[in-house]
Amino acid sequence: MKMKIGITGATGQLGRLVVSKLKTKISPDNIVALVRSVPKAADLGIEVREADYDKPETLDLALKGIDTLLLISANEVGKRIVQHRNIIAAAKKAGVTWIIYTSLLHADKSSLGLAAEHIATEEALKKSGAPYTFLRNGWYTENFVRTIPAALSAGAVLGSAGNGRIASATRSDYAEAAVAVLTTGGQQGKVYELAGDIAWTLTDLATEISRHSGKLIPYKNLGEGEYAEALKKNFGFSDEIAQGLAEIDVAVSKDALFDNGHQLSELIGRSTTPMPVTVAESVEETT
Repeated sequence: MKMKIGITGATGQLGRLVVSKLKTKISPDNIVALVRSVPKAADLGIEVREADYDKPETLDLALKGIDTLLLISANEVGKRIVQHRNIIAAAKKAGVTWIIYTSLLHADKSSLGLAAEHIATEEALKKSGAPYTFLRNGWYTENFVRTIPAALSAGAVLGSAGNGRIASATRSDYAEAAVAVLTTGGQQGKVYELAGDIAWTLTDLATEISRHSGKLIPYKNLGEGEYAEALKKNFGFSDEIAQGLAEIDVAVSKDALFDNGHQLSELIGRSTTPMPVTVAESVEETT
């Protein structure tokens, strides 16, 4: 009988990368995409099953015959605890023998407000009795470079992160780590703190944007409230989202996104992708 690996959120940005990389390591016949919208997964080239976190009735059937589950954290902040508990309960019922969860860097001690849902999920996994592995992912570099057009338009990188160090890596780096864990033995019970090899600040980001765009783009550090107002005015964010983003920046100023353990590069067997490389690619596409 073939071992089946189920991947939740397989049509998401990280999920698609995991599927693509995993297909180079094992037979596509052994991979199952667990998604809300089956039509969106038609191009993945693997078996697709409907698995809606908010519809527990879909989960039992979706997880039937799945041996290993990569639980990529859901993207609806505020709803993830219930959603994740639903799929963990279904996985236990279905007899899934190993669950790998994409958590948050230093989730157990992070000052980021996002940490609470990840800790709750980790606790639910521990209580489930199923063997687990936690991939505590740091920030994606793409989270920052997607703001480059706005920085070029405004003439500055705005934020409240001060000189906080950001050890980011690309989604591709994190996807490769997930595949490494999925395809090598002895991984059950491990907790990985995954982050980029070379940390940087928002001033460094501004310097790279300037270098590759040919424009002088400084970093302008704002107070939390001032930054939240700028996010609402310049980007049309709601009060709640703007305040949440500003709070993340304040946490970043205290090194909430910093780690120098190099566990990510050790897992993937190479150095992580440097921020300047991702910025250069993004600026080239933007300008």
